[in-house]
Amino acid sequence: MTGSLILKNVRMLDGNSVDIILENGVINEITLPGTATGAEMIDYEDKVFVSSGWIDMHVHAFPEFEPYGDDVDEIGYKTGVTTVIDAGSTGADQISDLVNSCKNSKTNVFAFLNISRIGLKRIDELSDISWLNEEEVKNAFSQYGDFIVGLKARISKSVVGPNGVEPLKIARMFSSDTGLPLMVHIGSGPPDIKEVLELLEEKDIITHYLNGKANNLFDQAGEPLPELTKAIERGVHLDVGHGTASFSFPTAENARKKEVRFNTISTDIYRRNRENGPVFNMANVLTKFLYLGYPLKEVIDAVTVNAAAWLHKPELGRISVGDLANLTLFSIEDETTVLLDSDGEERTAEKRIVAKGVVINGEFFEC
Repeated sequence: MTGSLILKNVRMLDGNSVDIILENGVINEITLPGTATGAEMIDYEDKVFVSSGWIDMHVHAFPEFEPYGDDVDEIGYKTGVTTVIDAGSTGADQISDLVNSCKNSKTNVFAFLNISRIGLKRIDELSDISWLNEEEVKNAFSQYGDFIVGLKARISKSVVGPNGVEPLKIARMFSSDTGLPLMVHIGSGPPDIKEVLELLEEKDIITHYLNGKANNLFDQAGEPLPELTKAIERGVHLDVGHGTASFSFPTAENARKKEVRFNTISTDIYRRNRENGPVFNMANVLTKFLYLGYPLKEVIDAVTVNAAAWLHKPELGRISVGDLANLTLFSIEDETTVLLDSDGEERTAEKRIVAKGVVINGEFFEC
């Protein structure tokens, strides 16, 4: 058995070791460990796991914007992530600029279109209803339909200003008319979180669901709000969206206790929280969920299988013969690590996840 690249003695999530043979960037064969031979081999000696490529459902990858911007590959393949979805950095005014800025990146990129035409040019982008224009949204989607996977609405007090829940009602109309689901950022009220939840439908995403703010998804006794339970039953999707201000260890510990589980784990990464924390990278965020006691498979499925299913791109969430290779290689190190949440709380983990390499569209890179 020969191949143009062989990943030798890598561990699958089920614990079995295999050799993965790539030919011209395509997965040609998955065979018994240590049996494949070829011109280019990387032997991981059964110390490294392989999964389908990590998908980060919430990043800010438009380098022009500050503070919410970064270079795609700095938050993508260099950190073990093969596919990123920009979470509403740009609206209709600058979606073409985002598309153009990603053309030479190695990392796969898609985007949620901000319902405000100005995007994050200002961080109160929903404070003026005149910035929400359905025709501009439709035109952007008609032009970049292969790139845009949904609509982003940031529904918290600092963003909506005096408009309360009205921007979300408008977003719901945009969603109905385009067929695009919503990713809804939640945070400080008003509007009240219950008003937000009642407007969400199947396949919509709540991002920042583990934030520690007063307007969160749990009551004072720590019980999930009835409106949250009903939203989950309707098929609303829970996404982590860690970010600088939106992940709380006490909230996450309570959510685990109450069985309010994530669908996807995402970083809400951009330059500042990549360089200075508390996010740093996807592996660091995944380590937090390993620390919380979630099984490794559930943690990795959240950034592979589950994310790919939401995107309707199942090939991005599997390791299958005949597919163009998108893979992440990572280890679990027995190493004491201090983990930081968005509120400054610390936890000490005994294991941490470390990204070792990626294959993106058949091309290998070390992390």
